[in-house]
Amino acid sequence: MNAPLASPGLLAGRPRISVIGAGPGGLAIAMVLAAQGARVTVHEKATTVGGRTRSLRTPEGFTFDLGPTFFLYPRILQEIFEACGGRLEDEVELKRIDPLYRLVFEGAASIDATADETRMAAEIAKICPADADGFSAFMAENRRKLAAFRPVLEKPFANRRRFLHPEVLRSVPLLKPHTTVDRDLARHFSDPRIRLAFSFQTKYLGMSPFRCPSLFTILSFLEYEHGVWHPIGGCGAVSEAMGRMAERLGAEIRLGEAVEAIAYEGRRAVGVEAGGRRHAADAVVINGDFAKTVPQLVPDALRRQWPDRKIAQARYSCSTFMLYLGIEGTLPLAHHTVLLSEDYRRNIHQIEVGEMPDAPSLYAQYATGTDPSLAPPGHSTLYVLVPVPNMRDAAEHGFDWNTETPRIRALAMRRLAEIGLPNIESRIRYERIVTPADWRDSYDVGYGATFNLSHDLGNMLCFRPRNRFTEIEGLYLVGGGTHPGSGLPVIYEGARITAGLLAKDLGLRGMTLAGDGIGSFTPALGATRS
Repeated sequence: MNAPLASPGLLAGRPRISVIGAGPGGLAIAMVLAAQGARVTVHEKATTVGGRTRSLRTPEGFTFDLGPTFFLYPRILQEIFEACGGRLEDEVELKRIDPLYRLVFEGAASIDATADETRMAAEIAKICPADADGFSAFMAENRRKLAAFRPVLEKPFANRRRFLHPEVLRSVPLLKPHTTVDRDLARHFSDPRIRLAFSFQTKYLGMSPFRCPSLFTILSFLEYEHGVWHPIGGCGAVSEAMGRMAERLGAEIRLGEAVEAIAYEGRRAVGVEAGGRRHAADAVVINGDFAKTVPQLVPDALRRQWPDRKIAQARYSCSTFMLYLGIEGTLPLAHHTVLLSEDYRRNIHQIEVGEMPDAPSLYAQYATGTDPSLAPPGHSTLYVLVPVPNMRDAAEHGFDWNTETPRIRALAMRRLAEIGLPNIESRIRYERIVTPADWRDSYDVGYGATFNLSHDLGNMLCFRPRNRFTEIEGLYLVGGGTHPGSGLPVIYEGARITAGLLAKDLGLRGMTLAGDGIGSFTPALGATRS
């Protein structure tokens, strides 16, 4: 473990923190550390905050979320705001969505997923009456599973010894690390389509339910237990609220300013080079995509644990083909609609081996049915996501997005017809496409893998990049490629872990740590987190 750093900033009483990237993790770090009295500067090369959780606003008056389209498990971000003397609810209006989503099983019935136990049992019975009673048992078991594993996710995982901690050992019987999400769900649901209704959420991690560790049944549980929420204005509105809060706390957010390099003195980070000058810092936090940003900013010779070779050979999530469509008129859709391929296992296998799926699953968001502010009067927004292979895996099959994009777009349009939009093209008034190549080249996503490193057991906990960069003093990581993983609530939790470690190393006032992780703290504004 690094010793607390003696530095010019500390001698002056207020340590200086440089944060590279204004994504969700970087913004949360900025809020927490600014509330602790640090001088925080966030360098963001884009002209808006949020990273992949940003808004796309068009001249025609349409607003889309670039990446995440809903808010899950708001408790963590609510606690971050409260710890900084604010309230998330005062900054953004969150609207709970019911039904959570409409699931369309190709070649079969559809169900409207809902947190209401009676209604959900009836929906399940439409496809498999024998599985209707499994919902309450699934919820009860995962309630225990989350309670057991939550303390593990809230702490850093610095080394393998952490596996022997009582918190971890107590959680193992419930986590069943030897099995997968699909096999674990089979204890509650006999019909593979019903299991898919509670396991397609592993796509949030870019993984297959037939390979994903059984821990992640908690993903669908969180949706049913704590709700799926739409922030009015889109998820980008949450990022913008975090940016405003960070600035009110004294952080400086410098938009349109890329970091060209991190300054080192031996094995210690001492600042960043950005905007044509060097910014001295007592600590540097990297919030960029791990696979893309770390090789650019941290010399290979300083990365024995994650050298270029290991990063290039690591396992990554799938990518996504995106359509952002401004539509004339309204749409006969739920807020969220998921088309699940009839041969879902084949569909997933094709993506995993780098092949373009011939009958892909598809996710569509019709946000203006809930939030008309996102489109001009008489129009709607339609966000379409098709899971596809990442750039590295697809390259092995010679796939070229420069030539194949029109074909995949046409395939997406055919799939939209299967969820009730047969003639949508004639009503398109705005269109933008983002391919895996765009994710890589325009949004700095390594290999275009939009969900970062995979979340199999070999890429989790101490095997995932750690919050404190152990080989370089004063360097820290936050984001989906870092422990505990990807997904907005998990990234926010990762930001709390990183902030706790950094505060401990720099001796920031008001921070009290529980063990090796972040416990509760009393910021300069006097708020507390329990």
